[in-house]
Amino acid sequence: MDHKRELTSVDLAALEGELAGYEGAKLDKAYLYPEDDLVRLKLRDFDRGRVEFLIEVGDVKRAHVADQSHVPDAPGRPPDFAMMLRNRLSGADLVRVEQFEFDRIIELEFDREDASTTIVAELFGDGNVAVLDEHGEVIDCLETVRLKSRTVAPGTPYEFPSARFNPMTVDYDGFVARIKESDADLVRTLATQLNFGGLYGEELCTRAGIDYNVAVDDLDESDFERLYELVDEMGTRLREGDVDPRVYYETLDDGDGDGASSSDPDDEPDRRRVDVTPIPLAEYEELYSESFTEFNPALDDYFFNFQREEEVEGGETQRPDFEAEIEKQKRIIQQQEQAIEDFEADAEAEREKAELLYANYDLVDDVLSTVRTAREDDVSWDDIEAKFDEGAERGIPAAEAVVSLDGSEGTVTLDIDGTRVTVDAFTGVEKNADELYKEAKRIEEKKEGALTAIENTREDLEAVKERRDEWEADDGEDELEEDESEDEPTDWLSMQSIPTRSTERWYEQFRWFHTSDGFLVIGGRDADDNEELVQKYLEGGDKFFHAQAHGGPVTVLKATGPSEPSKEVDFPQSSLDQAAQFAVSYSSVWKDGKFAGDVYMVDPDQVSKTPESGEYLEKGGFAIRGDRTYFESTPAGIAVGITCDDETRVIGGPPAAIEGQAATSITVEPGQYAQNDIAKRLYREFKDRFADETFVRKVASPDQIQEFLPPGGSRMTEE
Repeated sequence: MDHKRELTSVDLAALEGELAGYEGAKLDKAYLYPEDDLVRLKLRDFDRGRVEFLIEVGDVKRAHVADQSHVPDAPGRPPDFAMMLRNRLSGADLVRVEQFEFDRIIELEFDREDASTTIVAELFGDGNVAVLDEHGEVIDCLETVRLKSRTVAPGTPYEFPSARFNPMTVDYDGFVARIKESDADLVRTLATQLNFGGLYGEELCTRAGIDYNVAVDDLDESDFERLYELVDEMGTRLREGDVDPRVYYETLDDGDGDGASSSDPDDEPDRRRVDVTPIPLAEYEELYSESFTEFNPALDDYFFNFQREEEVEGGETQRPDFEAEIEKQKRIIQQQEQAIEDFEADAEAEREKAELLYANYDLVDDVLSTVRTAREDDVSWDDIEAKFDEGAERGIPAAEAVVSLDGSEGTVTLDIDGTRVTVDAFTGVEKNADELYKEAKRIEEKKEGALTAIENTREDLEAVKERRDEWEADDGEDELEEDESEDEPTDWLSMQSIPTRSTERWYEQFRWFHTSDGFLVIGGRDADDNEELVQKYLEGGDKFFHAQAHGGPVTVLKATGPSEPSKEVDFPQSSLDQAAQFAVSYSSVWKDGKFAGDVYMVDPDQVSKTPESGEYLEKGGFAIRGDRTYFESTPAGIAVGITCDDETRVIGGPPAAIEGQAATSITVEPGQYAQNDIAKRLYREFKDRFADETFVRKVASPDQIQEFLPPGGSRMTEE
């Protein structure tokens, strides 16, 4: 038997009630494990203490509470998605857990004084996790989806898939009618038309004593009654939490065909987990099973152990299914290409409608004028429509063009040269045409988003192919076991071949780094950057830093991302100190050869472009009003490092932040070498440290290193 890899709709129906018992728990921290598409939510419950909730939407699709010992170690620097979750959800209460209809979608709603946030986990198809604001708009998602039927993309309203038929809530007549609509056999009808899936379709047939393959037309009333009774009983049990969960095992064959794994009769046979269900199944009556009191622990036991069983087969690490991932990315690209074609066709259709209005200006104006005049005389919409019908019978062109009127919307639908165009009856031809042009433009903007998304997907596809090639190149090498060890960190410096992977971020146009606590700090490189940072990116909840010395960059410690609502954050002192060191290190303090300087910090509302009376602010300058918090004698110091875990790139910033994020780093201080000379020295030092010199050339050239060095002379502190 194959391992179960995804939760079913029945599983989620059973899980919904148990998860509702965790409502009221506070979210402590969120993590993202990108390689597995795994989101981890660490919560605190008054009665239970620490609660770990896992959502996985990759090759495995699951959502459940996990034992603390079954949770993977926290990853390195949190990705932007994880930081967004932390910023929005830290301290928020879990207030709702709900399955969407009878679909493989679960919603987790969190409330905090400043915002309401919903996490939607899609456990079907390619899988996805979307984070919505209180208005149902997508803040961010793991996968951008742009299809004809639905869109899931940041900045757009979240669109659920079309609601599936829910057999657990339908009445008897609706249940029977749904089955009779099918022209397939019973088991396929239960699996697809009633959305039970293959396993539970077979289970219902077995329990009802009806052959799987019987035609729907051959069922009698007693068959329908037995089936409905079983479904109603199952729905009642799941809603009331009357579950009897089982983890099912398959006994492994030792090769002699008898299903035993040992010649010793006292030995336990070797088994592997193959399924987990909220209730015992007649279909699995011959399988060994383990009983649990609740469904969550059963799911946790199954998924934790089955993955470990899959990872090792014959003592060797299994090859990842690169082909399946490649096919997944190709399917996504096909969907995105189709969406782009659809957007182009829809935009062109809207433009053609607008041009038809202008080409038939007099006819359209005649219709609209007739409707407006009649409504001003209090003629009802029905009477107006009747008048147009009479006119059409007499062969009046304007009347013949009228298809229908909608009084509730105040619109008229016209047939112009075979194309139907709906117009607002109370605005002129020009205004209606203008709205159609605007709609065409809006659709084209969606197309631009889809074009960006498809480029990202193509990059993901190439990344998977690269990983496949690297795996095949390394297959059989002794170093593989050491590199893949879970107990020891990867020795990147000794690796002969390091795969490169990076993603362009919006903040890379500025100086930037992430603090040791995961907060983003951005700083200007020149007066233009300073202007843009304050006017576009400085938001409520952020902190503004500036060196007391003249000529320093604007430095912003971000509380939230640019697409998120602002909020107050209690920044750790370590992040504040690192932001201050960043501000002083890239100021004239460094250029003057000094090793320390003073820095002040203020809130965003204290920063203004309006000078005091009689004063003048030059470009990049700002007026600061109110009290300031000072960081006196802040040391100047920068570390430049290379990351290898999530992404491969040069990073730079305060040593306390960089050293924990980089595979290796070098600290510099004010010194005698010009910026380009010290960059070359660092480059040579990095090449000496890494066994893979080509990797250093790719990700850490002197030019790339120089981007993170302060203006002025520098030297390595080791010299």
